Amino acid sequence: MVVDREKMSHINIDEPRWDQSTYEGRAKHFLTITNPLNLLCTSGQLENAKDVVSRYRKGEELGLSEDEIWKAKSIYDSAFHPDTGEKMMLIGRMSAQVPMNMTITGCMLTFYKTTPAVVFWQWINQSFNAVVNYTNRSGDSPISVQQLGTSYVMATSGALVTALGLNSLVKSLPSLIGRLVPFAAVASANCVNIPMMRMKEWRETGVVLLDQDNNPVGNSKKAALQGVVMVALSRILMAVPSCVLPPIVMNILEKRGTLRRLPWLSAPLQVGLCGVCLTFATPACCALFPQKSSIAVSSLEPEVRDKIRQLPDAPEVVYYNKGL
Repeated sequence: MVVDREKMSHINIDEPRWDQSTYEGRAKHFLTITNPLNLLCTSGQLENAKDVVSRYRKGEELGLSEDEIWKAKSIYDSAFHPDTGEKMMLIGRMSAQVPMNMTITGCMLTFYKTTPAVVFWQWINQSFNAVVNYTNRSGDSPISVQQLGTSYVMATSGALVTALGLNSLVKSLPSLIGRLVPFAAVASANCVNIPMMRMKEWRETGVVLLDQDNNPVGNSKKAALQGVVMVALSRILMAVPSCVLPPIVMNILEKRGTLRRLPWLSAPLQVGLCGVCLTFATPACCALFPQKSSIAVSSLEPEVRDKIRQLPDAPEVVYYNKGL
């Protein structure tokens, strides 16, 4: 027991449990964060997890095993904002991503033929994205209401223009092509929404750059833009399995006449298929790029590069939080 306590005293719960320099470690980390089962935790369990994390950070002896400490930390991270410590609204939590997205995506794939249905479900999807973005906003660089509203309107407009425009173009094409239109709309919305949400970073303030010892050494708009590109790409790839596999399955069932015999099967089947895809695609794509990303000092803006090179023991590589 003495050995266990010594090991526990060295646990840094402010860093992920698994090695984030490897894809496997990042995938395990995000699989824990996006676990939908955390939504079932009661208020009492959440408060208990918060108490455990708070007391452990103060160095108190809790008599818990390492696994129990990490379990409490994962529950705490699933419900409380990392910067403010406030409890986040239920549907905005990362653990709600799979159940919410599977329902919305499944319905977008089911009801894609009529204009009212397209408008409604694309609006629902972008409204949910706005809630997630607001709930997970940075405590250091908060998103203004104006910025959130502008991003919401532009992303919704982009998705609707893409979906309605493509629907009118693919009417004479095979039905499978029409079923893939929602994916194009989701991808276009992400290409608008994410850059707009973080426009202040890549146009004005930049992101904080850190050296190997986590000391701030400057701010870079170029690094911020690099982070935006990585996040947008991972979000688009995240949507590929759930927006592509179900349409292929449904197209096969349609050709076999199954959907004509069982028309009620379409929506629940697509929601279920989306759920299976998103359960694995969400953590897998979040893990594509390290949360603490790196950039060579030589690739930074000239003024930032020159400032860093004037520092004692100037680093050749700096790090920044790419966002999520």
